[in-house]
Amino acid sequence: MRRLVVLLLAVACVSGTRASTQPDITLNQRCPPGFEKTAAGVCELRTLYQFYDSLENRGVGGTRTALPPHRDGFTPQQIDLGRYLFFDPLLSGDGSLSCASCHRPDKGLADGRSRSIGIHGEDAGRAAPTLWNVAFLQRFFWDARANSLEAQAAGPLYSPREMGNDPARLIASLNRNATYRRLFREAFPREATGPVTERQVYAALAAFQTSLISLNSRYDRYVHGYAAALSPREIEGLNVFRSFVARCSECHTPPLFTNEQIAVIGAPEPPGRPFDVGAEATFGSPKLKGGFKVPTLRNVTRTAPYMHSGAFAQLHDAVEFYNKGRGHAVPKDMHLYLHWHITDPQLTAAEIDRVVDFLGALTDEAFTPAPPARVPSGLTPIDHSNRTAAVSARK
Repeated sequence: MRRLVVLLLAVACVSGTRASTQPDITLNQRCPPGFEKTAAGVCELRTLYQFYDSLENRGVGGTRTALPPHRDGFTPQQIDLGRYLFFDPLLSGDGSLSCASCHRPDKGLADGRSRSIGIHGEDAGRAAPTLWNVAFLQRFFWDARANSLEAQAAGPLYSPREMGNDPARLIASLNRNATYRRLFREAFPREATGPVTERQVYAALAAFQTSLISLNSRYDRYVHGYAAALSPREIEGLNVFRSFVARCSECHTPPLFTNEQIAVIGAPEPPGRPFDVGAEATFGSPKLKGGFKVPTLRNVTRTAPYMHSGAFAQLHDAVEFYNKGRGHAVPKDMHLYLHWHITDPQLTAAEIDRVVDFLGALTDEAFTPAPPARVPSGLTPIDHSNRTAAVSARK
């Protein structure tokens, strides 16, 4: 009997040691790569583009042009808290998916689907846009219905077709979690005596998303003076891209490769899908029927399929769409106010190939965020292959 007691005590000690050596989840005290921590304790973006002050070449493919205003100034703790929230399935109504389920680091912060799949296998309606460089944007969603990252966050969180949560349940689940309460106190010390709030959740998610910067591609090295960064074919493609014939750069304006405007281009819907009116519903303007926000082309080789509807599986097909003539895909019984840049450039097959070559030089995932090994909820961060199988089984 004594030997049994001794054995049980030994096992208990070993178990206790293992439990105590499991580290608590802590927030990073350092800024993400590409940011500098200031004396005020906040992270500010640093990039060579800040040394350029010319805006005059925007719209014609100018290279050494300044970036537009951007958001930064969050603390490292706020950014890292946002990272944990972003990858935690706790934010969904049934714990089945996280923000990262539709904005996957391995898919260019999109999800590789023509239309995202939400809670219970619901069709979310549109392709997930990439989150790279959202710190520079003023409009969010394909139809530009949100004007801040905080407003954008609420959309998928509470949509019954996406994450299927509601504000009361979300906040209650976070406040019941001792780890999250501690992390929110660390990230928002001025509000440490109160409960976790919606505003804090949105702020943390916004902080994390503003850290998703991609400005160090081979194209950028070429811009900053390293001529050998691009191949001859890619330089040819850049010249076609910025030409007054192709006019790609007038909407996909360097250095962000978007002008963030809404454009009606007449992109088709996949067979069997109803026509998506896009920004017409946001602004109540018939002239914006079929209009969508011009997406960035940064990391575009990672974000197939293309367009709001995922109509084109290959990047070559998406480029070729613009070469097939103005309005060629518009339904015959429908009138759209097509953007005046949509013309009939009549590029050769070789020129289309060169544009595709050039777009490959916009890939830069050096600052891709690392998914946490574990999240405060204790839930398992989403395994995408398993989730795909689970969704397929439910459908």
